[in-house]
Amino acid sequence: MSSWDAMSFEGKETVLRVVRQEADQFFGLADSDAAWHAPTGAGGWEVRDIAGHLVDTTEAYFASFDAARGQGEVPAAYGLPGMAARVDKQARAFRDQPREAMMGRLRRDFAKMMEIFDGLTEQEWTGLLVPHFYMGPLPSFFYPAFHLMDYAVHSWDVHEGTGRAHGLSGEAADLLAPFMFVLWKYTISAPPAESFELGVRVTSGASAGDTLVRLGPDGMDYTPAAGGEAATVLEFDPGSLVLTAFGRSNSGTIRGERSVADTYLNLFFRI
Repeated sequence: MSSWDAMSFEGKETVLRVVRQEADQFFGLADSDAAWHAPTGAGGWEVRDIAGHLVDTTEAYFASFDAARGQGEVPAAYGLPGMAARVDKQARAFRDQPREAMMGRLRRDFAKMMEIFDGLTEQEWTGLLVPHFYMGPLPSFFYPAFHLMDYAVHSWDVHEGTGRAHGLSGEAADLLAPFMFVLWKYTISAPPAESFELGVRVTSGASAGDTLVRLGPDGMDYTPAAGGEAATVLEFDPGSLVLTAFGRSNSGTIRGERSVADTYLNLFFRI
């Protein structure tokens, strides 16, 4: 299953293929007059705001990769707690731009970003540290994963705005599921005063398996685990895990103490 591990170089071709699929889906959903001002599942954003967010995010990545290769500097990490407010402001700043101009710019940005991803060597995939505007230096493999999060989850958001039943791509969800533990780890509003643990079980797909999560005053850690190691377990299919971690839905099956699961699920701020 290494070809489904986006954190390893063996997963590079898989994750880049799925990023392209999800981007094509978004372009098809967004690039029409009928869709441009439509509501979405991303808070108060319209489709045009998601396009603005993607332009802002991608162009920040260009500066980050330049800095990683000694071709410029970026400011110190902004931090995740203020990310949601700043991202919203940046996305809405493009509202005066016509659809044709924004979608053309987004497609050009996407092509340039994929050229950068395609060119990453095996050593660079894990060894090149690229400064993220909000999180600071990260191995370069995080950036294709972030791109997949943006295009897959925001395509879901556009579908959500239509009011029709829909779901998240299985391939995207399989690749993103392991990254949700990273997301949770770094978006804890306040560490719990008392230590506790629970299991998180992904029930299907390439990332199926159990993870033991430990939380306490020092934050969160997680490790692969055999079944039965935790008294309380949260079960998710891959798509439900991704959508729950991103605050798009309240999903999952609680097995064990509801109070433990409730405490865990309400620890996090949204980005």
